[in-house]
Amino acid sequence: MKIALGCDHGGFELMQLVKAHLKERNIEFEDFGTYSAASCHYPEFGFKAAKAVADGLCDRGIVICTTGIGISITANKVRGIRCALCSDPWSAEMTRRHNDANMLALGASVIGRGVALKIVDTFLATAFEGGRHQTRVDMIHECERNG
Repeated sequence: MKIALGCDHGGFELMQLVKAHLKERNIEFEDFGTYSAASCHYPEFGFKAAKAVADGLCDRGIVICTTGIGISITANKVRGIRCALCSDPWSAEMTRRHNDANMLALGASVIGRGVALKIVDTFLATAFEGGRHQTRVDMIHECERNG
């Protein structure tokens, strides 16, 4: 599994922790920036990470900004992306099981470091259930095509 990563300055510190955690677990990733804590604009980096997932270059993505809101909105503008902003492991599990979310957004100022890593682990370990949930994901895709 290869993970696309993207963050702004507000998510930079937490992203460094996530990257170290992924390295420890031998999970491949591509970092689409930002590469410092200098002020920047989250749409640039959220879009790059989401595009990599949508284009099949990466299997899933993780994006981080101060609240997770702006960067998740940006990621969800890319066709084929289902980015869920999660603040707890249960939400991360359910968005994978029921929504087949392919991207995770985190708010660096909203959650603690330990919780963030538990959310990441849950998101990456949980499989999509399919079945009746596939029907709903298909409906989301239909909305996207017709929107």
